[in-house]
Amino acid sequence: QLLLLYTYYYLLLLLIHIIITAQPGSHTAYSLDDVSLACEASGDPTPSFRWVKDGKQFGEVLFESGTLTADDTEELRFYQGSYRCYVANELGTAVSGLVHLITESIPTLAKEKRQKRRSFEEGESTVLYCNPPKSSVTPKIHWMDMQLRHIPLNERVTTSLDGNLYFANLLVSDSREDYTCNAHYINASVILPKEPIAISVTPSNSVVKNRRPQLQKPAGSHSSYLVLRGQTLTLECIPEGKGLYQERLNHTPSSVISRNCLTSTTSTPAPYWNKWPEDHLYAPGETVRLDCQAEGIPTPNVTWSINGVPITGTDSDARRHVSSGTLILTNVQYSDTAVYQCEATNKHGNILVNTHVHVVELPPQILTADGLVYKATEGQRVLLQCRTFGSPQPKVDWVIFDSGPALANAKMSQTSDGNLQISDVSEDDSNIYTCSVRHSNRSISAELEVLNRTKIVNPPQDLRVLRGIDAVLHCKYTVDHKLKQPTIQWKKDKHKITSSANDDKYTEYADGSLKITDVQVEDTGSYSCEISTKLDSVSATGSITVLDKPGSPHSLELSEKMDRSVTLSWTPGTENNSPVSEYVIEMKEEQNPEKGQWEEYSRVSPDIRHLEIHLQSYSTYHFRLRAVNGIGTSEPSPPSESYSTPAAIPDMNPENVTTVSTDPNSMVITWKELEQRQFNGPGFEYKIYWRQASGRGPHWKESSVSHPPFIVNGTGTFIPFEIKVQAVNDLGAGPEPVAKIGYSGEDVPLEAPSEVAVTELNKTSVLVRWSPVSMESVQGHLLGYKIHLRKKGPRTHSRRGLPMHAPVADKYREIEVYGNKVETVLSNLQLYSDYTLTVAAFNSRGEGPRSIEYHFTTPEGAPGPISFLTFESPSETEITLRWGAPDKPNGALTGYLLQYYETVPGISSPQQVESIDLPLVTEFTLKGLNPQSLYHFDLRARTAAGDGEPIVREGATLLDGEPPSAINITAGQTLVNVSWVPGERQRNFAFSFHYLKKSAGGEWEESEKVNSSQAFYQLQGLAPGIQYHLQIRPGNNSWEFKTGGPELHELSSSFATQGWFIGLISTMVLLLLVLLILCYIKKSKGGKYSVKDKEEDQVNAGARTMKDGEFGEYSDNEKCSISQQSVCESKRSSNDSLADYGDSVDIQFNEDGSFIGQYSGRRDPKGHGTHGSSGTTSPINPNMPPASTSFPTSVTGFLGPN
Repeated sequence: QLLLLYTYYYLLLLLIHIIITAQPGSHTAYSLDDVSLACEASGDPTPSFRWVKDGKQFGEVLFESGTLTADDTEELRFYQGSYRCYVANELGTAVSGLVHLITESIPTLAKEKRQKRRSFEEGESTVLYCNPPKSSVTPKIHWMDMQLRHIPLNERVTTSLDGNLYFANLLVSDSREDYTCNAHYINASVILPKEPIAISVTPSNSVVKNRRPQLQKPAGSHSSYLVLRGQTLTLECIPEGKGLYQERLNHTPSSVISRNCLTSTTSTPAPYWNKWPEDHLYAPGETVRLDCQAEGIPTPNVTWSINGVPITGTDSDARRHVSSGTLILTNVQYSDTAVYQCEATNKHGNILVNTHVHVVELPPQILTADGLVYKATEGQRVLLQCRTFGSPQPKVDWVIFDSGPALANAKMSQTSDGNLQISDVSEDDSNIYTCSVRHSNRSISAELEVLNRTKIVNPPQDLRVLRGIDAVLHCKYTVDHKLKQPTIQWKKDKHKITSSANDDKYTEYADGSLKITDVQVEDTGSYSCEISTKLDSVSATGSITVLDKPGSPHSLELSEKMDRSVTLSWTPGTENNSPVSEYVIEMKEEQNPEKGQWEEYSRVSPDIRHLEIHLQSYSTYHFRLRAVNGIGTSEPSPPSESYSTPAAIPDMNPENVTTVSTDPNSMVITWKELEQRQFNGPGFEYKIYWRQASGRGPHWKESSVSHPPFIVNGTGTFIPFEIKVQAVNDLGAGPEPVAKIGYSGEDVPLEAPSEVAVTELNKTSVLVRWSPVSMESVQGHLLGYKIHLRKKGPRTHSRRGLPMHAPVADKYREIEVYGNKVETVLSNLQLYSDYTLTVAAFNSRGEGPRSIEYHFTTPEGAPGPISFLTFESPSETEITLRWGAPDKPNGALTGYLLQYYETVPGISSPQQVESIDLPLVTEFTLKGLNPQSLYHFDLRARTAAGDGEPIVREGATLLDGEPPSAINITAGQTLVNVSWVPGERQRNFAFSFHYLKKSAGGEWEESEKVNSSQAFYQLQGLAPGIQYHLQIRPGNNSWEFKTGGPELHELSSSFATQGWFIGLISTMVLLLLVLLILCYIKKSKGGKYSVKDKEEDQVNAGARTMKDGEFGEYSDNEKCSISQQSVCESKRSSNDSLADYGDSVDIQFNEDGSFIGQYSGRRDPKGHGTHGSSGTTSPINPNMPPASTSFPTSVTGFLGPN
């Protein structure tokens, strides 16, 4: 403990050496009250203060406070000089810097005469000089009027650094009598107003207003300034005409050129430190080196002092050596404990630093606590501390547990103060480290735990997004499981982003992602996410570039305004991160209703900023622009000013001048009208000229109209004329038009073509030739010839089974042959047919007379395909084919050719051929087929010209049906749903469900007949909570099921079995019976016939119908479907049979109950369908898919009450 107290004592001694806390500063004193030089210090023991003035002791030694103040007995000038403060205690003497105290009297104004009024012309420049009284402290200048209001300053009127008032150019309003310069001496607390200055400015129209600008300050073409390092330099440049320009320079020599104002500045450093010694503790016998290096221009002179006494003034000591600012003390002793001063001086000033040297001897101590645990993440640099204290400085060694010296590892190094530094730590560096003081038994241990570094595995990307959408930046990270949840900080352009519940602009998610809602262009920037734990942090940077359509161009200006053109210039808007690809110039004409809306005029490249626009005369224009980039088109710019062009004669005549005459004795002249903007002036109209082309006489006929067409009557039929149209307005006519040839109206041709002939090219094509008509008979422009082709029908009479006639489209055809051609080919003719044709010439008026009718026939050919082919299967080994004759027999049918073979996978079966030589036969039965196979059928028709195209089908026979052997039962409270999978390729088979209550006994009840292809049936009318037996008949399979719900039981003996209750109920029943009898009698008196007889007649008729049908008649205990309940209840028979099920089947039963025949394809919407059927089984659809076992919503059967 004594050793620790001893150690702490010397530590405290080091901490409380002399420190000057308040340094004196140089200043100017205008009175004794201003004489105050501060000098305050701290230390233990409490230091004393003394002052040295101009190198000599000044005043007495001071205690507690070293601040120097004036004595009233002395004059002010007595205190002017250079001062230094010395602070001393037992540890040494510290010295302050050298300061200067200047004394002078309070500035006063010398008496001066009032200046005469100065006169100027408007536009001249001038300077009002202040010239305040001289002082070591520059006063602050205020130009004011007599009411102490500041003179307004601006770019034209300004105050320079010298306090003068500069006018770049004078205005008449600058005339006044009281321009007063007020000099404010802040330290002296006095303001001195100068004599007012009066100026008078008279208006002037002389060229002085437009003179070339000149500089008022600085004067001349060049000026130089000298400034000390660290000071602030302000350069000013005051021209005539504009105002003040200032440039601030700090520290660095430079040259400034602005508005022809050339100024060079030189920064001259006063002394400043590059290196200086620090306070330190040394042991006796050590060598002390104190380095003190200063820079400046010129190079400063460095001197050393001990406790304020220059070393050169002390006794020579061989242990001290001074060289180039370095003081070396060898073999230091306790007496060398002192304050050492290093001072650097040049002509611009001096600087001083105090350094405390303590010479002590102390035993070594380790100040760092034992057992510290250091945690770091991989890759970090770790510093294991081992702070020691002692004099001399203790030396330490570091050892790794079970590994030896730490410095044997290349990653580990030891600092000068004994700490162990480990670079790029890894998990292998986790261990126990021991720090030991050499030549002692003092040591401490520290544990290093290296954790996994924090990583960003999915950093934010560089996104380019459209304005208005949401952008999401991902920042997926991993941290060591031993670390707590890290903090995530997003920054935009290095500024923190904070999310707020009141603002959904930024949303931060737990996985590190950041969503920016409704991004705008200002959201463009660099985004970084920083993942921070208590040990490390990692960051990654991405960016968001918000793309948007460009900003609108602006500042549209019109220049170079000519009669027919103007130059448009503009300033581009913002690009919004997508470069502008082009500008769209839009134009609107006010005087032109057709062009009253904005229309695109031109598109120009993005580097163009002005464009010459050509205009029409006599119109007023507005212009605007849009910018286009990769995102879209900007909003239009504000419109330019309007520009109107003067009127002029038309520039052009109408185009497309032609005749469109329709009547034989007139000519209609038309043309493409000019747009209104092309009128070029008021009073616009068209002047039409025409004359007959034959002979071309010198005289033109003319007329004027406002719009086309123009009609000339009495011209004759198809006469050529020269025509031309000229544009005219009030200022004159347009260019001379070019004459064109037009014709008066046409009439139909007068002649018919002759010598019509037909040559056969093939069985369905012929070549038609004819002789042309004369051009005079055309009476117009010959457009061509029309061929009228009519088919009269087949060459033979129709027979039963053959088509009676061709389709209507084949009866008549009209073929147009354009131009002067006299032949053409007719193709796609019908074989074995009779044709007639005629030929007629036609022009725009119509067609002329037809030629004499020409007859020709086409030869017989192979027939077309069979119109249809169906199958029926009478038995398992037979198929009956039924077909229809070809729609296009193309000749006289001689019969049919049937080819078929059995299709067996992987085996080539022999083909069978049946020749049917009877043309009227349309069905054929094949016997002895394999019931298990599918067959391929080709059937084609025949004529004498050959066999036709085949119709191809596949089919198979149908197998005998059987009742289902596996069913699925789902019971409800009063019903049960039964489903099964129908057999493939089976004929329809009729069966019924039989069911019996298991516990009650009684007779079996039977459902209606059910079709095997039905796949689903529903029994209804069952009692709830009852166990049932179920059978399918014919067949011997049986099942059991139980309906849902509670079972109905008889009531136990209660009051209902008492005699009085039975009597009451009997009386009520008797009364009810009497009431029913009375009602029946009354109703019978109003009838015209016996209801009972009528019902019996219907029952008998129904019974006969059912008996004659396939099912036979119903017995009393048979059940029927819901749709047949009326039959059961009224004993009336409906005409329903299995033909009403599903797709209306024509069905018969064999004696064993199996179906024969097939579906006819008709569905009766009123029939009682077998719901759940998967479709009809037929020879042409042998592979029927399994039926759905889902339950239908309709009822297919009904069970009556027990």
